[in-house]
Amino acid sequence: MAAKSVLEDIKKELDSHVGEKIRVKANKGRKKIDEKEGILEKTYPHIFVVKIEEGHVDERTERRISYSYTDVLTETVELILPELST
Repeated sequence: MAAKSVLEDIKKELDSHVGEKIRVKANKGRKKIDEKEGILEKTYPHIFVVKIEEGHVDERTERRISYSYTDVLTETVELILPELST
């Protein structure tokens, strides 16, 4: 039951940052770390979605990547908010 409360706390914290820029560091295993910067687009009961723009200025493509709150809890995904990293 305590884990559910922690997951709800993570969701509530992210709810207050919807629409803001966020950096995501995801551990992909075998010493591979994927780091992306995007906008926290939406939170759902079990996942949150980050909208990422990739490519050069001429050829921008939008991608949406979803992560679970469990990923944050287990530190598979690390979230960095710009105002907290000063």
